[in-house]
Amino acid sequence: MLKIKTEYEKVFPNIVNYTRDYLIKNKNLRSLIIGISGGIDSAVICALTSEVLKEIPNVKLIGRTIPIETNTEHEILRAKMIGENFCHHFEVKDLTSTYRDIYNNLVTDPERMNNLSNEEKIRKGNIKARTRMIYLFDLAHYNKGMVMSTDNYTELLLGFWTLHGDVGNFGMIQYLWKTEVYGLAGYLVEKYKNENNNKKADALKLCIDAVPTDGLGITTSDFDQIGVTEYETADMILIDYLKGDEAKKNHPTIERHVKSEFKRVDPKNIPRKVLFK
Repeated sequence: MLKIKTEYEKVFPNIVNYTRDYLIKNKNLRSLIIGISGGIDSAVICALTSEVLKEIPNVKLIGRTIPIETNTEHEILRAKMIGENFCHHFEVKDLTSTYRDIYNNLVTDPERMNNLSNEEKIRKGNIKARTRMIYLFDLAHYNKGMVMSTDNYTELLLGFWTLHGDVGNFGMIQYLWKTEVYGLAGYLVEKYKNENNNKKADALKLCIDAVPTDGLGITTSDFDQIGVTEYETADMILIDYLKGDEAKKNHPTIERHVKSEFKRVDPKNIPRKVLFK
Protein backbone atom coordinates (compact mmCIF):
# COMPACT_ATOMS: atom_id res chain seq x y z
CA MET A 1 0.00 0.00 0.00
CA LEU A 2 2.84 2.39 0.79
CA LYS A 3 3.75 3.18 -2.79
CA ILE A 4 2.12 4.91 -5.75
CA LYS A 5 1.75 2.43 -8.61
CA THR A 6 1.06 3.12 -12.27
CA GLU A 7 0.24 -0.28 -13.81
CA TYR A 8 -3.25 0.80 -14.84
CA GLU A 9 -3.31 -1.75 -17.65
CA LYS A 10 -3.40 -4.35 -14.83
CA VAL A 11 -5.63 -2.44 -12.42
CA PHE A 12 -8.39 -1.89 -14.97
CA PRO A 13 -9.06 -5.56 -15.90
CA ASN A 14 -8.53 -6.66 -12.30
CA ILE A 15 -11.30 -4.34 -11.08
CA VAL A 16 -13.62 -5.26 -13.93
CA ASN A 17 -13.10 -9.02 -13.55
CA TYR A 18 -13.42 -9.03 -9.76
CA THR A 19 -16.64 -7.03 -9.88
CA ARG A 20 -18.05 -9.15 -12.69
CA ASP A 21 -17.34 -12.34 -10.74
CA TYR A 22 -19.05 -10.84 -7.70
CA LEU A 23 -22.18 -10.04 -9.69
CA ILE A 24 -22.24 -13.49 -11.30
CA LYS A 25 -22.03 -15.03 -7.84
CA ASN A 26 -24.73 -12.73 -6.42
CA LYS A 27 -27.41 -13.37 -9.02
CA ASN A 28 -30.11 -11.64 -6.98
CA LEU A 29 -28.66 -8.21 -7.80
CA ARG A 30 -30.43 -6.42 -10.63
CA SER A 31 -28.93 -2.93 -10.44
CA LEU A 32 -25.92 -0.92 -9.34
CA ILE A 33 -26.61 2.55 -7.95
CA ILE A 34 -24.14 5.41 -8.17
CA GLY A 35 -24.38 8.91 -6.72
CA ILE A 36 -22.56 11.05 -9.29
CA SER A 37 -20.99 14.21 -7.88
CA GLY A 38 -19.20 15.57 -10.93
CA GLY A 39 -15.89 14.68 -9.30
CA ILE A 40 -13.19 12.27 -10.39
CA ASP A 41 -14.07 9.35 -8.09
CA SER A 42 -17.71 8.83 -9.02
CA ALA A 43 -16.82 9.43 -12.68
CA VAL A 44 -14.24 6.63 -12.60
CA ILE A 45 -16.70 4.34 -10.79
CA CYS A 46 -19.30 4.98 -13.50
CA ALA A 47 -16.82 4.19 -16.25
CA LEU A 48 -15.58 1.01 -14.56
CA THR A 49 -19.08 -0.20 -13.74
CA SER A 50 -20.25 0.34 -17.30
CA GLU A 51 -17.38 -1.87 -18.48
CA VAL A 52 -18.36 -4.58 -15.98
CA LEU A 53 -21.96 -4.63 -17.16
CA LYS A 54 -21.16 -5.05 -20.86
CA GLU A 55 -21.29 -8.80 -20.29
CA ILE A 56 -24.04 -8.77 -17.66
CA PRO A 57 -27.01 -7.25 -19.49
CA ASN A 58 -29.56 -8.17 -16.81
CA VAL A 59 -27.95 -5.75 -14.32
CA LYS A 60 -28.56 -2.05 -14.91
CA LEU A 61 -26.42 0.93 -13.96
CA ILE A 62 -28.57 3.61 -12.35
CA GLY A 63 -26.96 7.00 -11.81
CA ARG A 64 -28.20 10.01 -9.88
CA THR A 65 -26.69 13.40 -9.34
CA ILE A 66 -28.16 14.83 -6.17
CA PRO A 67 -27.62 18.57 -5.78
CA ILE A 68 -28.33 20.01 -2.36
CA GLU A 69 -28.12 23.77 -1.99
CA THR A 70 -24.36 24.25 -2.39
CA ASN A 71 -23.56 22.29 -5.57
CA THR A 72 -22.36 24.48 -8.43
CA GLU A 73 -23.66 24.50 -11.99
CA HIS A 74 -20.28 23.17 -13.18
CA GLU A 75 -20.48 20.20 -10.79
CA ILE A 76 -23.99 19.37 -11.97
CA LEU A 77 -23.00 19.72 -15.65
CA ARG A 78 -20.05 17.35 -15.24
CA ALA A 79 -22.23 14.87 -13.35
CA LYS A 80 -24.85 14.97 -16.11
CA MET A 81 -22.22 14.32 -18.79
CA ILE A 82 -20.95 11.30 -16.86
CA GLY A 83 -24.43 9.96 -16.11
CA GLU A 84 -25.73 10.37 -19.65
CA ASN A 85 -22.66 8.73 -21.22
CA PHE A 86 -22.19 5.78 -18.89
CA CYS A 87 -25.47 4.89 -17.16
CA HIS A 88 -28.45 2.89 -18.39
CA HIS A 89 -30.72 5.26 -16.49
CA PHE A 90 -29.79 8.69 -15.19
CA GLU A 91 -31.63 11.55 -13.48
CA VAL A 92 -30.92 14.71 -11.56
CA LYS A 93 -32.65 14.53 -8.19
CA ASP A 94 -32.54 17.81 -6.28
CA LEU A 95 -32.93 17.16 -2.56
CA THR A 96 -32.48 20.75 -1.39
CA SER A 97 -36.01 21.09 -0.03
CA THR A 98 -35.80 17.67 1.65
CA TYR A 99 -32.50 18.63 3.30
CA ARG A 100 -33.88 21.97 4.48
CA ASP A 101 -36.92 20.28 5.99
CA ILE A 102 -34.66 17.85 7.85
CA TYR A 103 -32.27 20.58 9.01
CA ASN A 104 -35.04 22.93 10.14
CA ASN A 105 -36.71 20.13 12.06
CA LEU A 106 -33.47 19.03 13.70
CA VAL A 107 -32.07 22.46 14.47
CA THR A 108 -34.34 24.76 16.46
CA ASP A 109 -31.66 26.89 18.10
CA PRO A 110 -31.59 30.27 16.25
CA GLU A 111 -27.97 30.78 17.26
CA ARG A 112 -26.93 27.59 15.49
CA MET A 113 -29.15 28.25 12.47
CA ASN A 114 -27.42 31.59 11.91
CA ASN A 115 -23.95 30.21 12.63
CA LEU A 116 -21.60 30.53 9.63
CA SER A 117 -18.62 28.84 11.28
CA ASN A 118 -16.67 26.06 9.61
CA GLU A 119 -17.85 23.64 12.30
CA GLU A 120 -21.49 24.32 11.50
CA LYS A 121 -20.76 23.92 7.78
CA ILE A 122 -19.33 20.47 8.58
CA ARG A 123 -22.46 19.53 10.53
CA LYS A 124 -24.64 20.71 7.64
CA GLY A 125 -22.44 18.74 5.24
CA ASN A 126 -22.95 15.59 7.30
CA ILE A 127 -26.72 16.00 7.11
CA LYS A 128 -26.50 16.53 3.34
CA ALA A 129 -24.40 13.38 2.85
CA ARG A 130 -26.77 11.32 4.99
CA THR A 131 -29.78 12.70 3.15
CA ARG A 132 -28.26 11.60 -0.16
CA MET A 133 -27.59 8.13 1.20
CA ILE A 134 -31.17 7.73 2.40
CA TYR A 135 -32.25 8.35 -1.18
CA LEU A 136 -29.61 6.12 -2.81
CA PHE A 137 -30.13 3.14 -0.51
CA ASP A 138 -33.89 3.36 -0.91
CA LEU A 139 -33.39 3.46 -4.69
CA ALA A 140 -31.15 0.39 -4.44
CA HIS A 141 -33.73 -1.50 -2.38
CA TYR A 142 -36.49 -0.65 -4.85
CA ASN A 143 -34.38 -1.76 -7.82
CA LYS A 144 -32.95 -4.89 -6.15
CA GLY A 145 -29.47 -3.47 -6.24
CA MET A 146 -26.57 -2.16 -4.22
CA VAL A 147 -24.93 1.24 -3.84
CA MET A 148 -21.44 1.60 -5.28
CA SER A 149 -18.94 3.29 -2.99
CA THR A 150 -16.92 6.16 -4.46
CA ASP A 151 -14.26 6.53 -1.75
CA ASN A 152 -10.54 6.08 -2.31
CA TYR A 153 -7.69 5.25 0.08
CA THR A 154 -6.55 8.85 0.53
CA GLU A 155 -10.06 9.88 1.54
CA LEU A 156 -10.23 6.92 3.93
CA LEU A 157 -7.03 8.02 5.66
CA LEU A 158 -8.09 11.67 5.79
CA GLY A 159 -11.65 11.10 6.96
CA PHE A 160 -13.02 12.72 3.79
CA TRP A 161 -16.32 10.89 4.16
CA THR A 162 -19.34 10.96 6.43
CA LEU A 163 -20.07 8.20 8.91
CA HIS A 164 -23.42 6.61 8.04
CA GLY A 165 -23.43 8.87 5.00
CA ASP A 166 -21.45 8.60 1.75
CA VAL A 167 -20.37 4.98 2.12
CA GLY A 168 -21.67 2.36 -0.30
CA ASN A 169 -21.88 -1.44 -0.39
CA PHE A 170 -19.08 -2.20 -2.85
CA GLY A 171 -15.77 -0.37 -3.23
CA MET A 172 -13.87 -0.58 -6.51
CA ILE A 173 -11.23 2.03 -5.66
CA GLN A 174 -11.23 2.02 -1.85
CA TYR A 175 -7.59 0.95 -1.81
CA LEU A 176 -6.32 3.18 -4.60
CA TRP A 177 -4.53 6.36 -3.62
CA LYS A 178 -6.13 9.50 -5.04
CA THR A 179 -3.08 9.91 -7.29
CA GLU A 180 -3.77 6.43 -8.66
CA VAL A 181 -7.43 7.29 -9.23
CA TYR A 182 -6.34 10.20 -11.42
CA GLY A 183 -3.92 7.90 -13.22
CA LEU A 184 -6.64 5.33 -13.83
CA ALA A 185 -8.95 8.06 -15.10
CA GLY A 186 -6.27 9.15 -17.57
CA TYR A 187 -5.87 5.54 -18.71
CA LEU A 188 -9.62 5.34 -19.33
CA VAL A 189 -9.62 8.60 -21.28
CA GLU A 190 -6.99 7.19 -23.65
CA LYS A 191 -8.92 3.92 -23.89
CA TYR A 192 -12.09 5.71 -24.98
CA LYS A 193 -10.19 7.93 -27.42
CA ASN A 194 -8.68 4.83 -29.03
CA GLU A 195 -12.20 3.42 -29.35
CA ASN A 196 -13.36 6.70 -30.96
CA ASN A 197 -15.73 7.26 -28.05
CA ASN A 198 -14.91 10.91 -27.59
CA LYS A 199 -18.01 11.76 -25.57
CA LYS A 200 -16.97 9.38 -22.80
CA ALA A 201 -13.37 10.57 -22.99
CA ASP A 202 -14.41 14.23 -22.81
CA ALA A 203 -16.76 13.64 -19.87
CA LEU A 204 -13.98 11.96 -17.87
CA LYS A 205 -11.41 14.61 -18.85
CA LEU A 206 -13.65 17.35 -17.46
CA CYS A 207 -13.70 15.57 -14.11
CA ILE A 208 -9.93 15.11 -14.14
CA ASP A 209 -9.42 18.83 -14.72
CA ALA A 210 -11.96 19.97 -12.11
CA VAL A 211 -10.91 21.36 -8.74
CA PRO A 212 -11.66 18.57 -6.23
CA THR A 213 -14.33 19.48 -3.69
CA ASP A 214 -16.65 17.65 -1.32
CA GLY A 215 -19.64 19.48 -2.81
CA LEU A 216 -21.00 20.10 0.68
CA GLY A 217 -20.23 23.80 0.89
CA ILE A 218 -17.59 23.44 3.60
CA THR A 219 -14.69 24.84 1.53
CA THR A 220 -14.13 25.68 -2.13
CA SER A 221 -11.71 22.77 -2.57
CA ASP A 222 -10.39 19.71 -0.75
CA PHE A 223 -6.97 21.33 -0.66
CA ASP A 224 -8.19 24.07 1.69
CA GLN A 225 -8.80 21.39 4.30
CA ILE A 226 -5.51 19.49 4.06
CA GLY A 227 -2.89 22.19 3.40
CA VAL A 228 -1.66 21.11 -0.04
CA THR A 229 -2.19 22.21 -3.63
CA GLU A 230 -2.37 18.75 -5.21
CA TYR A 231 -3.31 15.27 -4.07
CA GLU A 232 0.03 13.77 -5.07
CA THR A 233 1.66 15.85 -2.31
CA ALA A 234 -0.91 14.68 0.24
CA ASP A 235 -0.39 11.06 -0.77
CA MET A 236 3.39 11.29 -0.40
CA ILE A 237 3.07 12.97 3.02
CA LEU A 238 0.75 10.17 4.15
CA ILE A 239 2.98 7.44 2.74
CA ASP A 240 6.08 8.83 4.46
CA TYR A 241 4.20 9.17 7.75
CA LEU A 242 2.83 5.63 7.57
CA LYS A 243 6.36 4.39 6.94
CA GLY A 244 7.41 5.94 10.25
CA ASP A 245 8.71 9.34 9.11
CA GLU A 246 7.28 11.91 11.55
CA ALA A 247 9.02 14.93 10.03
CA LYS A 248 5.65 16.30 8.94
CA LYS A 249 3.54 15.12 11.87
CA ASN A 250 2.31 18.69 12.38
CA HIS A 251 1.30 19.14 8.74
CA PRO A 252 -2.48 19.69 8.23
CA THR A 253 -2.65 16.46 6.19
CA ILE A 254 -1.30 14.36 9.07
CA GLU A 255 -3.27 16.28 11.68
CA ARG A 256 -6.45 15.48 9.78
CA HIS A 257 -5.41 11.83 9.43
CA VAL A 258 -4.87 11.50 13.18
CA LYS A 259 -8.04 13.35 14.15
CA SER A 260 -10.19 11.17 11.88
CA GLU A 261 -8.98 7.85 13.31
CA PHE A 262 -12.30 7.37 15.12
CA LYS A 263 -14.03 7.03 11.76
CA ARG A 264 -11.84 4.12 10.71
CA VAL A 265 -12.70 2.07 13.80
CA ASP A 266 -16.43 2.77 13.82
CA PRO A 267 -18.31 1.29 15.51
CA LYS A 268 -15.95 0.95 18.46
CA ASN A 269 -17.08 -2.24 20.19
CA ILE A 270 -15.95 -3.63 23.52
CA PRO A 271 -14.12 -6.92 22.78
CA ARG A 272 -15.69 -10.10 24.11
CA LYS A 273 -12.52 -10.90 26.05
CA VAL A 274 -12.99 -7.64 27.96
CA LEU A 275 -16.66 -8.31 28.65
CA PHE A 276 -15.83 -11.63 30.31
CA LYS A 277 -12.35 -11.04 31.74
